[in-house]
Amino acid sequence: MAAKRDNPQQERLAQIVAAFPNLTITVLADLVADEFIYGEIARVSREAPVLILKHRDRSVVPGGGGNAICNLADLGVNVLPVGVVGDDENGRALVREFRKRHVATSGIAKLKGYSTVTKTRILAGHTHSARQQVVRVDREPTVPLEGHLLRELATNARQYAEASDALLISDYGYGAASPDVWNAVRESLNGIPVTLDSRYRLLQYQGVTAATPNEPEVEEALRTRIGNEDDRVLAAGRSLIDRMRLQALVITRGRDGMVAFARRKPPVPIPIHGSDEVADVTGAGDPVIATFTAALAAGADAESAARLANFAGGIVVMKRGTATVTRDELRQAVHTSA
Repeated sequence: MAAKRDNPQQERLAQIVAAFPNLTITVLADLVADEFIYGEIARVSREAPVLILKHRDRSVVPGGGGNAICNLADLGVNVLPVGVVGDDENGRALVREFRKRHVATSGIAKLKGYSTVTKTRILAGHTHSARQQVVRVDREPTVPLEGHLLRELATNARQYAEASDALLISDYGYGAASPDVWNAVRESLNGIPVTLDSRYRLLQYQGVTAATPNEPEVEEALRTRIGNEDDRVLAAGRSLIDRMRLQALVITRGRDGMVAFARRKPPVPIPIHGSDEVADVTGAGDPVIATFTAALAAGADAESAARLANFAGGIVVMKRGTATVTRDELRQAVHTSA
């Protein structure tokens, strides 16, 4: 029996994924430590109606823009991160995790007296059951980033971007990836794609090539309500394309998949990849923008880049915790897609 041949779209997507190891991408990012503390349920406290957990394990992995960096690295891309961590335990843990993936860390400032942004998730369960998140505690710096540090970030981003095929901006609102730093960088870029993932201030980034907001971020930016109305998604996408002067846009919609927009082309709805019974949505947007950026840098059009990003997102939400997609996993998803 003859082996199954990929269709032209599959072949094109496979060629794009094959090009990832030839790419270099600069990531201007808010770096976050995702800390997971695992406990086994022992009993209910006598002091208050809360669970008492026996501590079993702890792990710290890159979150926020750090997760986008790890996703690019696991896709085979050469990554040049620019950001800030504190000279503390979690900051050092992030740097170690990057180095394990052979990611250069010279563009990451280690700031004394600065607390690395940390999101601590406490998960509870029994020995042979799935652990569920019961509470999250966020630790954030109390002093804003300013002055010489922002100038250093802009200088590093400019220098790295000059040697890169794309620039990814991952803005979680902590100051390292900000409109001010972007404005200091943008004039020196040589036409490379610039992609944006900004949680709170999409409209402040003029001049980027593409953005990958989720539906609530679009609603917040445009002060509108989308709900389950497909027509409203399409109208919101067209509005963002025009207001931000984007070349491409992807709006992610959870279990409803995503919609890919390209200037002067009809929008393309893309159904969710895999099951809608997800395991964990922690950091789900990071593999989407990482894959989308790598695909654009490899020469993909907006629809092809979005389809690959959709595969990546579908793979990662089936994993627990802050997770990444590998190039082999993405290649397999392309090969088995209808």
